[in-house]
Amino acid sequence: MSHHSDLIATDIEAYLKQHEQKQLLRFITCGSVDDGKSTLIGRLLFDSKMLYEDELARIEADSKTQGAVGGKFDPALATDGLKEEREQGITIDVAYRYFSTAKRKFIIADTPGHEQYTRNMATGASSADLAVILIDARHGVMTQTKRHSFIVSLLGIRHVIIAINKMDLVDFDEATYDKICADYSAFSRRLDLPDLHFIPLSALNGDNVVDRSENMPWYNGGTLMNRLESVYIGSDRNLQDFRMPVQWVNRPNLDFRGFCGTIASGIIRKGDEVMVMPSKKRTHVKEIVTFDGNLDEAFAPLAITLTFEDEVDASRGDIVVKPGNVPAMSDTVEAMLVWMAEEPMVPGKTYIVKHSAQQITGSIESLRYRIDVNTLHSSPSPQLNLNEIGRCRLSLNEPICFDPYKSNRSTGALILIDRITNATVAAAMILDRNASGMRLAAWEEEIPVEGNGEDVQEAGVLNAVTPEEREARYGQKPATVLLTGLTSSGKTTIAQAVERKLFDSGRAVTVLDGQQVRRGLSKDLGFSFEERSENLRRSAHLANILNDAGIICIAAFVAPNATVRDKVAGVIGTERFLTVHVDAPLELCRQRDSRGQYAEADAGKLTEFSGDAAPYEVPESPDLVLKTGEQSVDECANAVIELLTSRGFLRS
Repeated sequence: MSHHSDLIATDIEAYLKQHEQKQLLRFITCGSVDDGKSTLIGRLLFDSKMLYEDELARIEADSKTQGAVGGKFDPALATDGLKEEREQGITIDVAYRYFSTAKRKFIIADTPGHEQYTRNMATGASSADLAVILIDARHGVMTQTKRHSFIVSLLGIRHVIIAINKMDLVDFDEATYDKICADYSAFSRRLDLPDLHFIPLSALNGDNVVDRSENMPWYNGGTLMNRLESVYIGSDRNLQDFRMPVQWVNRPNLDFRGFCGTIASGIIRKGDEVMVMPSKKRTHVKEIVTFDGNLDEAFAPLAITLTFEDEVDASRGDIVVKPGNVPAMSDTVEAMLVWMAEEPMVPGKTYIVKHSAQQITGSIESLRYRIDVNTLHSSPSPQLNLNEIGRCRLSLNEPICFDPYKSNRSTGALILIDRITNATVAAAMILDRNASGMRLAAWEEEIPVEGNGEDVQEAGVLNAVTPEEREARYGQKPATVLLTGLTSSGKTTIAQAVERKLFDSGRAVTVLDGQQVRRGLSKDLGFSFEERSENLRRSAHLANILNDAGIICIAAFVAPNATVRDKVAGVIGTERFLTVHVDAPLELCRQRDSRGQYAEADAGKLTEFSGDAAPYEVPESPDLVLKTGEQSVDECANAVIELLTSRGFLRS
């Protein structure tokens, strides 16, 4: 939609030329629930004469039945187009509106305020130049206000307007306005918001939206429309680092071969030397082809086709750059992650990773920390839930060429897609870990750790990782579960089943098997009572080390002697030691013996073999008894996990 202009009636060609040359501003409205985002956009469109007559008539009619202002004109209905949005009086999906004034063209994204739709807000903000964050004057700065402000900062939006709305409901009180400004400024001091402005307004009545309000003479600033028309965004675009991801190779005939794409950043000129990444093949630009004809120069964000002087191979997903200014290339990246899926994020799972025009597979190698949007403090966490934000390390199956998100939104952004459902589960912003002398953002600072009354970082030395940090990172308390029973009773099989189930749920777990230890650490030991005791002593210390690292250890050992088992518990610590008796009849164990140890014992080749020549002392009061002759492996594994959960070692 375009504004009213006399040129339309007198000189349509001049009007179209003028309209074509206007600068485009993309902006979003965001904030907490019921702060008046849709109402503000509707009022902005109405007061600036941007609504068609039939649309205006429809809104006026709907205001009587579906409006939220007692039958009066409800501007929110101009953007709340979904049936559910009108019925509930909320914004669910991102609504885009297009309009222009005499000075500028605009694309508005009306984003939801509810926490469950934070992912929709992040989608709308990903391409915005400016953000209008609304705050209800009655409620002040809310949690969702902080969450959206954090995402705005994270997504690199430099220009922010804090619209303190519903001033009419607080009698246009200047003190209320000043307090909200002070509260927000205190919170946002740790965010990267270089251009921040506050405007008091009433979206419903139009105060300070398009026209100045007579109800707030104490406010000397401009209106919202004035700020939108005058904000300078020319310096926001990166024109130094030339990057053009190849989206398509155009080969209509034998005489033409062009590489099509949208310039992500920088400037390219005819004759410039370029390099195709990742092959690093060099050539020169022969032509810059567009639909409207060839150009001598092109810049972001134009969509162009490049032809080269030489026969250089390039395909979709490659990036055209200049030789003296190339992006980083690696198969691992550090990134901030906004989790958008109902299912929690669990490190290790494989996802489809979309980067520019390239699609590869990769996984979240580790989650370094989660961020509290209220305090901007970092804390260890085993996973991210819906709408949570954290810093992670991504491992990719092949290298990508990338820039830090701060310098290039296109080559610095990643999208994670579930391979089964094809749903977008996360958005990631790549961090710059090589910059020197740059101020760290709040979420990039090191995590504070309790320990000896000292800070985490003093004189460049980090304190040791504490058990509390490991517990928070892994979502578990360390424990050693000793599965004890006769040879071939099923100990190792159950241990591996428990390990698989816990690992798949994102836990840090490992199996310590008697035979495995005897092949390495205890290779020099036999099966006498003393040697069995020494094997268990060594294994106990190994399990203790694993527990100290925060790992759950599932130990599968015969451990026939009760006294030795008690000593093992003493080494590991009785508070994190559990005994599980894997009970199976001797005849069943003989039938299952695939290594022939019972036969060797019968022949006298294995002396002091438990269950045959030597006794097996059944635990008197084990924490759990598994009847492997009656229970399936899955039932036994679930019983062990339930034991760990009931004892507080696993978060339920």
